[in-house]
Amino acid sequence: MTAFPNSPRLIKGGIVLIDAGSGTVRRVIALQYNPDSLTRTLQVQAISADGGDRSEAMRLKGPPVETLKLEVEIDATDQLEFPEQNRIATQSGIFPQLAALETMVYPSSAQLRVNDALARAGTLEIVPMEAPLALFVWSKARILPVRITEFSITEEAFDAALNPIRAKVSLGMRVLSVNDVPAGHKAGDLFMGYLQQKERFVTAHAGAPLSALGITGVP
Repeated sequence: MTAFPNSPRLIKGGIVLIDAGSGTVRRVIALQYNPDSLTRTLQVQAISADGGDRSEAMRLKGPPVETLKLEVEIDATDQLEFPEQNRIATQSGIFPQLAALETMVYPSSAQLRVNDALARAGTLEIVPMEAPLALFVWSKARILPVRITEFSITEEAFDAALNPIRAKVSLGMRVLSVNDVPAGHKAGDLFMGYLQQKERFVTAHAGAPLSALGITGVP
């Protein structure tokens, strides 16, 4: 079916994996379908919350801890209707799409082999493996450095070879702020850009007069 020519191009949400040092893009994961909802939770980092001095009741220790939750749908049904044009879906179902998401929370097999070799050589301290920096992209106004905190998959349908052909993936993410990374880290720069974008949106909001609240002034 041909799309209506004047219909806007649908922008997809997704995740971009980059090298934190160079900023080089390693992988782009575009969501097949944009989720119907995105849950965002902000935990305020106030000094008073820790039983601090009452004189510091209005002080903040830093940015709030922001977490994101969403459910991603992956479906190969349409591709399977045209097997000649979609051989990967016919042979593997949605395994490739699932693998692209799942390997975000795995160290690479090469890293594991290196650490195994170091352990066999008697190395006393093995440095933990570093994953690429993940960016959750939800429009050009929201490009967030994140860490994956929750990941679950519900496979809902299979082909004759038991390849999954439909699944729901639940993702939980924590936004990385300047409090989470060393000074000068790429994630910190991206977080500052995200915060500054919020501040620009605030200046675009006209606000409301006190009369809208039924008052003429503050006592």
